[in-house]
Amino acid sequence: MHMQVPGEAEILALWERGLARHPIDRALLLYAWARPDLPSSSFPDLPLGAINRVLLRLRETCFGPRIIACIDCEHCGTRMEVALYTGQLLAATNEDETSSDFKVTPAEFEVSSLRFRVPCSRDLAAVSGEQDINAAAVKLLERCCLDRPEKIDAGFFANMLAEAEAAMEELDPAAEINLSLSCEDCGHSWLANFNIGTLLWDEIDVRARALLAEVHSLAQAYGWTEPEIFALSPQRRAAYLDMVGV
Repeated sequence: MHMQVPGEAEILALWERGLARHPIDRALLLYAWARPDLPSSSFPDLPLGAINRVLLRLRETCFGPRIIACIDCEHCGTRMEVALYTGQLLAATNEDETSSDFKVTPAEFEVSSLRFRVPCSRDLAAVSGEQDINAAAVKLLERCCLDRPEKIDAGFFANMLAEAEAAMEELDPAAEINLSLSCEDCGHSWLANFNIGTLLWDEIDVRARALLAEVHSLAQAYGWTEPEIFALSPQRRAAYLDMVGV
């Protein structure tokens, strides 16, 4: 799937639209920009992996394939810089050239004679207010159950959580991307969650604010409008910024 690099005005428009949104909605906003050929009304019901794969490729298009992630060791707190590559992350999700990023009906599986589907963004939004991770996972599983059991006790879905999560991971491996890390200082090893939606939005936020600073400086110095400034080549704009001492 070919993606166009968003222009500077488009970066600012995306940033402005997503600034006050929840992170889940921001990820869907970025997905919508990358897939204008698809109906946006269906995006909240897409498997999470479909969203993440497209956002990885959008990140590569906007900022290149190399990602430098800063992560604190969960044991000693040492700040670590980890180099990641979008190609490796996509390969880890079992993506190939024929894989589809748009599935109207999420994949289904069966646990204890009950049918489930893989989670979507709508499900994440429904449990986002839950503070307890395990409780959120159980609620998520309950939402994904396509059969309604006649009798449900407090531990009904909790008892099948491990088996269900394994099935979900097999069917939608890009839904949750985990990094296997090891701290050089203390030797601690752990799995850290990698959220491409959050990372990509943070990078867009940094880029948008840098663009606003450039516009402010040149508009203040020369009286130019934002479209006039964006019409300048990057080299010419940099030269003007240098002359005004930015």
